[in-house]
Amino acid sequence: MSNHPVGEHYLVELNDCESSLINSENHLREGLIRAVQRSGATIVKDMFHSFSPHGVTGVIVIAESHVSIHTWPELHYAAVDIFTCSAKMNVPLIIEQLEILTHARVVTLKQISRGPKTT
Repeated sequence: MSNHPVGEHYLVELNDCESSLINSENHLREGLIRAVQRSGATIVKDMFHSFSPHGVTGVIVIAESHVSIHTWPELHYAAVDIFTCSAKMNVPLIIEQLEILTHARVVTLKQISRGPKTT
């Protein structure tokens, strides 16, 4: 068994976002799909859903794993997960595009290596 990660998981916190932008399913879907495509990932399928009275959840399944977004417009906040098993995927590009898409003023990132650990 190898001690190399099978993938990298990025947890992105987008704070002080523009509420109208993170409450628009179409805006988020179009922008996030474009960013994922530009990152070099291979999109398998996407699904986005608007909640009532507000909020959007979207998942893009990629051959390399997934990208998801969950928004709380009333809190000006969005949570994003990017999980990839490809070192070739340009994750910083996706994060940069998310910042632009949401007009986030504060972006924080945690990166976690995923996979079995050997002793």
